Amino acid sequence: MSLLIQGGQLVDPANGVDGKKDLYIDVSGFVVGVGKAPPGFKAGKTLDARGRIVCPGLVDLRARLREPGLEYKATIESEVHAAVAAGITTLCCPPDTLPVIDTPAMAQMLQSRAWRFGLTFIHPLGALTQRLEGKLLADMEALDEAGCVGFTNALSPVTDTLVMRRALEYAATLDLTVFLHAEDPWLRNGGCVHEGEVGTRLGLPGIPEAAETVGVARDLALIEQTGCRAHFCGLSSARAAAMVAQAQKKGLPVSADTTAHHLHLTEHDIGDFNTQCHVRPPLRGKHDREGLRKALRTGVIQAICSDHQPHEPDAKLAPFARSEPGISALETLLPLTLKLVDEKILTLSEAIGLLTHKPAEIIGVETGHLGVGATADVCIFDPDARWTLTEDKLVSRGHNTPFLGQTFRGKVTHTLVGGKLVYEAPGK
Repeated sequence: MSLLIQGGQLVDPANGVDGKKDLYIDVSGFVVGVGKAPPGFKAGKTLDARGRIVCPGLVDLRARLREPGLEYKATIESEVHAAVAAGITTLCCPPDTLPVIDTPAMAQMLQSRAWRFGLTFIHPLGALTQRLEGKLLADMEALDEAGCVGFTNALSPVTDTLVMRRALEYAATLDLTVFLHAEDPWLRNGGCVHEGEVGTRLGLPGIPEAAETVGVARDLALIEQTGCRAHFCGLSSARAAAMVAQAQKKGLPVSADTTAHHLHLTEHDIGDFNTQCHVRPPLRGKHDREGLRKALRTGVIQAICSDHQPHEPDAKLAPFARSEPGISALETLLPLTLKLVDEKILTLSEAIGLLTHKPAEIIGVETGHLGVGATADVCIFDPDARWTLTEDKLVSRGHNTPFLGQTFRGKVTHTLVGGKLVYEAPGK
């Protein structure tokens, strides 16, 4: 039915909108009016958004849904419900599933599973190389036609530089975007924490900053050589962000993201072997955290993502070095980003832009904005609501997060996908 979202503060950075405006959505699920009803519009339903922020549905560039292959950790069904509860209406799934997303059939299967639930839109990222082995190139043209919005080898390194060059040339020929996890595997050398004072004190093998910067340097040289459009995933160090900034100034077609947790946590949060803080790339020092925040303010980093990795409880019960890396992060993406607004790092409009139209532009999809004619993917949240993250409040199957017990400001109350109300907070 047609819908009127009334009385809210509409924040739509893509269209420069930030003010009290009603939003009009027709029966087909498209925005037909902003601030003023179109001729003949009659609302079949009205949502009262007074005291709330109305913004485009969030776009998450990296979330592992664990299906197919790791359903004991989570499933597409469980995680898309978690996504809409977090205001996320579009997300990208990396190809490191079992089997790998390196064939059109796998890409189509993932999308058809998502369509069955009618919740969050899932866009697969195709494998850069077959089986992510870093040897033979995947059929990127066929994967692109099957709906993949980019290509990556995920966390599996392409150690052969000639193979990486050929992959970037292939992608450049087809005008495709390659998503890069820049890390030198030899410098990483089985490390599990940042090579710094905390890792040294705890006796844990470290991953030096150079593992990231050497990887970034190699990839930037190949991007300049091939002209490929590339996106750096999950930057963790200030120096790597500075290198990407220099490349952007030179005119190279590169963008970057970082995770919400890297903008708040540092190596010191590991404390005494807190495995919930075991992530890859590792949490680094305070200098790096501040460097990432600066890169956000200056536009070097264009997106904040969750890097959602749900795990079963046993995955985090092993000794730190043998525990599995990753955080269940869908439901903390928005509140952690709003915390940057509270800390005066970003304005509200800037923060929402990093979660909506900017990541949408990176993957080349028509979402992340609410102009007339746009698909009505909408997130409504109460900016003043305070809530404490507890296991019973998590919708995701994964409860592995270092933020349990923390109090956040900003709570999603409603989520719409294609004009359809797919989530409403209890009691709202």
